[in-house]
Amino acid sequence: MSIGDGTRAVRAGLPDPVKYEPTLPGPVFAAHYHLPGEPTGPYTYGRDENPTWTHLERAISELEAPGEPAETVVFASGMAAISAVAFSQLRAGDVIVLPDDGYQALPLLRERLEAYGVTVRTAPTGADAQLRVLEGARLLWIETPSNPGLDVCDIRRMVREAHAAGALVAVDNTLATPLGQRPLELGADFSVASDTKGMTGHGDILLGHVTSGNPELAAGVRRWRKVVGAIPGPMEAWLAHRSLATLQLRVDRQCAGALVLAQALETRADVDGLRYPGLPDDPSYRVASQQMRRFGSVVSFVLPDREWAERFLDGLRLVDDATSFGGVRSTAERRGRWGGDAVPEGFIRFSVGAEDPEDLVADVLRALDEAAP
Repeated sequence: MSIGDGTRAVRAGLPDPVKYEPTLPGPVFAAHYHLPGEPTGPYTYGRDENPTWTHLERAISELEAPGEPAETVVFASGMAAISAVAFSQLRAGDVIVLPDDGYQALPLLRERLEAYGVTVRTAPTGADAQLRVLEGARLLWIETPSNPGLDVCDIRRMVREAHAAGALVAVDNTLATPLGQRPLELGADFSVASDTKGMTGHGDILLGHVTSGNPELAAGVRRWRKVVGAIPGPMEAWLAHRSLATLQLRVDRQCAGALVLAQALETRADVDGLRYPGLPDDPSYRVASQQMRRFGSVVSFVLPDREWAERFLDGLRLVDDATSFGGVRSTAERRGRWGGDAVPEGFIRFSVGAEDPEDLVADVLRALDEAAP
C-alpha cells in the first residue's frame, strides 16, 4: 500500500492495536526487566534496549527507508549519533574525509579521532570537493545541505565514487530530515541526524539517530551505544515519537515560509550572500532539486557588519535569538559569535518556523529597516 509522507509520519512505528491499550504506549521507565533463566529475549537491561526506543526506532526507519529493510539506533544527542558512526567504523590507521564547512562540533570530533590514530582530511561541501581527497579513505562523511552555509553536494555521485574507492558513506541529514531527502535511497550506508532539530521540532528534546540498511553496520553502531552508554531517556524518546506525527505538517509549513522569506530578502540591498537551496538562482539549486523533495527551513544571509547584524536580531519580535534550528518557532543568530565557523561577522543563520509567512516577513523587513544606520 502506497501512502503519503503525512500518513506515514502519523502512523510510523505504532504497535499493532490492542483492545483498551493506548495507540502509542507510554514511556517505559525501567533499568531492569524480569529475566528468569537464560538471558534471552528483546529486553534484558535498560542500557541495552527499551520498548519506548523500539517504537521510535521503527518509526524513524519507516521515514528514512519506506518499504525497505533498515535499522535505526537512537541516541542521547546528535553528536552521540555522529560519534557512534565514526568510532564504531574507524580504527587507528584509517582515513576519514570530513567537510570543512560542516557542523561546528566536527573539529572536536577530529581532535579525538586524530588522538586515536585516525587520519582526518577535509574539503568543502560544494562542487563535490571532498572527492578530491578521498583516496584510501575508510569513511566519507558528508553534510548536505551544509550547516550553516547551505552548500549542497551530489549524494549519488559521492556514494558511487566512494564505494568504488572502498569507502563507506555517512550523510548528516539533519537540515533536510527524511522528508527533504532520503540518503539511504541515494545509496548512502548511514543516514545520521540530530533529532533535536527538525525531526522533533519543538526545541525541547535532545536526541539523535543513525539509520542503516546494512544490518552489520547497524549492529556496530548499536554495540557502540551500549559501550559508551549514550542512550536517550525514555521520556525523550516518547516525546520524540509523539512529535513525529506532525513532521509533515511542520516541514511543509516551514519550507514554504523559508522560500517566501528568501524571495523577500532577494530584494534587499542591505542583504548579501543570500542562500536557500530552493531558490532557482541559488548555486545549490540544480543539484538540490535532483535529490531533495523539500529544501529545508534554514535561510542564510550576510549583513554589512557585526553591529548591523546585532541590531537586526535585537529588533525582531517574532523570532528568538537562539542557536538551534528546525523548530516551530523561528530562530536566528549571528553565527560568528561562536567563533567556529568560517563566516563573516554579519552572517545570519535564520530558521523559519510555523508562523504565518506574511507576519514573519513583515517582522524581518521591519527589523532590517530599523537596523540600518
